[in-house]
Amino acid sequence: MRGILGAAALLATAVAVSAAWAQSAPDNSHVPLIPFETEPFIKLKPGQNLGEVLGVTVNSKGHVVILNHPGNSNGPLFGNSSTEIFEYDAGGNFVREIGHNVYGLGYTHSARFDKYDNLWVVDKGTHAVVKFDPDGHVVMNLGRRDEGYDSNLHEPTKQTAARPRDGWFGGPTDVAWDQDDNIFVSDGYENSRIAKIDKNGDWVTSWGQYGSGGVHANENPGNINNPHNLQADRNGNIYVADRGNRRIQVFDRNGKFLKFLFLNAPYDKSHHPTLGSLPKDVSTRPDETMPWAICITNTPTQYLYAIDDEPGRLYKMTLDGKILGMLGMSGRQKGQFNWPHAIACPSENTVFIADMNNWRLQKLTLHPERAK
Repeated sequence: MRGILGAAALLATAVAVSAAWAQSAPDNSHVPLIPFETEPFIKLKPGQNLGEVLGVTVNSKGHVVILNHPGNSNGPLFGNSSTEIFEYDAGGNFVREIGHNVYGLGYTHSARFDKYDNLWVVDKGTHAVVKFDPDGHVVMNLGRRDEGYDSNLHEPTKQTAARPRDGWFGGPTDVAWDQDDNIFVSDGYENSRIAKIDKNGDWVTSWGQYGSGGVHANENPGNINNPHNLQADRNGNIYVADRGNRRIQVFDRNGKFLKFLFLNAPYDKSHHPTLGSLPKDVSTRPDETMPWAICITNTPTQYLYAIDDEPGRLYKMTLDGKILGMLGMSGRQKGQFNWPHAIACPSENTVFIADMNNWRLQKLTLHPERAK
């Protein structure tokens, strides 16, 4: 009975918080367009090309690290390990490759620098989170890679069939830290939860479960349909890009639900997606778009950047969810995005986009002072 009453109390609290947030949600119906410039940051060698660029992060020296997935002739086409980690200086010049032959690298999903300039790489394929020190040496591994004899003998576990276990990940996607260096992992394509681990790598807790967001997207907090990215603000609040439910969920660092944020500025619903069919009835396209990637600035006033795949826009937001401005669209031309997979925001008006399906990294310089 005590467990039932406790669950009921938690549900009542979540419903009350959700209702309060719905009443105070920011009005994003009129959002200005932010003028911007874009440039190919990386200086490629003659004849060199990039493959899918899935991740990007910037350290305190302004060095940029990307996750590159090139073509590879070793092994089968499907299931082939295809990760390269490249570091470039602040001018876009190649510095080094990191993590060559590291066991925890197979199909990387996200890269983030912590405040000590350690590089953390989250690998969806090996179910691992690997910490590299500034010299590029592995100093911590979280999770467990499938053993070689059975790693490709079965399909990935479906979210509906996942059975999460402490210390193990299922298709993890991203990593963040609070002010006490606790580690948070979005876990991920299979487990649909957030894991909290202390700075020594010891498991603390997890929260969230696979489920829908409800009819109006601001229901069922804690239900997650692929936590595709996450970030922490300087107060330790955790922002989760709940991609499949078309919303960002915000929790405190102990897993208490705080609020929802939505990418809900109006857009031309007749615009054809870069990949996929346009619905016969465009009115069926939801107002809330899918947050694929997020980033929080380390500026005196922190801002949240978020990007969707369709209509392919980058949004500058307050931490309360007010959209201050937006830019871009989906496509294959300069300044357009095709499955943008990661964001790095080293300053308020400098943003790097891992433009995954355009096989490139874009550096954007924003000019909000010119917005009309």
